[in-house]
Amino acid sequence: MKRLLNTLYVTAQDRYLSLDGENIVVKNQDEEIGRVPLHNLEAIVSFGYPGASPALMGACAKRGIDLSFLSPSGRFLARVSGEVRGNVTLRKEQYRVSDNKEQSLAIAKNFIAAKVYNSRWILERAARDYPLRLDVEKLKLKSSFLAAGIPKIRGSHSAEELLGLEGEAASVYFSVFDDLILQQKQDFYFHGRNKRPPTDLTNAMLSFTYTLLAGMCGAALEAVGLDPYVGFFHTDRPGRMSLALDLMEELRAVMADRFVLTLINRRMIGAGGFLKKEDGAVIMKDDTRKQFLALWQEKKAETIKHPFLDEKIEWGMVPYVQALLLSRFLRGDLDEYPSFLWK
Repeated sequence: MKRLLNTLYVTAQDRYLSLDGENIVVKNQDEEIGRVPLHNLEAIVSFGYPGASPALMGACAKRGIDLSFLSPSGRFLARVSGEVRGNVTLRKEQYRVSDNKEQSLAIAKNFIAAKVYNSRWILERAARDYPLRLDVEKLKLKSSFLAAGIPKIRGSHSAEELLGLEGEAASVYFSVFDDLILQQKQDFYFHGRNKRPPTDLTNAMLSFTYTLLAGMCGAALEAVGLDPYVGFFHTDRPGRMSLALDLMEELRAVMADRFVLTLINRRMIGAGGFLKKEDGAVIMKDDTRKQFLALWQEKKAETIKHPFLDEKIEWGMVPYVQALLLSRFLRGDLDEYPSFLWK
């Protein structure tokens, strides 16, 4: 159990959460491990299967505390949230645009163009910062391919064409991702994206970080009154936060991938912090997950200058700013959704 800022992370797999007065109580079977006042919390994230009492879930919903359940490996399972306070007019417009193929495609193109743009600058920065350790010519070649793909993405005429261009760009980007791992190469390597479950240490870290980022995007969208389950690029599927995944696309490389590479290359996370199960799945140990979350919170607290607002904000606020900009576009306050373009 670890409290970071206003979020309580319960990282052990065998903890049960209950309510006692105005406090959340964390138990291991019948033994009380700890308690935290509810009034200081904005969110609770539990990694495990025992669950939470109905009384606690009701109290969290009433107080607007986001209660999320993840598997021990970091896969999103469910979330309990309170009354939706979003603008009904905004949501009706979101649903209308989502049902309009042409309008959905226009927004989706901005998401994916930004994803490719940001992925390209990951490669450009690596080539600039480590010219003696990397094959710069190879990275520049991949970067040029990504740059050439952006106009094609903006000019695509269908969701199917856009999906094909996005997949091609992702394949090119990930084809040199292993090159960006400069330390601990014996244990941390990348031979392609694998998930459900991840079968190597790097993919385990990527999947976990993507889960955290998707949760941030979902919460950000709900905070501005949008429905995180109705997207423009990702199609509707029961239980899938399609719009959160849309919003996450432009932030994957700059928030998640860079973070994972930093942890590996600076030796902030080691191979001893992982377990490999009989089915080949790789998961983090409890202590490593706690350390990972602490470092993630530190990353979120770092500041950048937002490219559209031209103001300094914390990294952790980026999904909220983008969600707000998307809502303003849907309301008609902006002519176009301004993607997050990092450089």
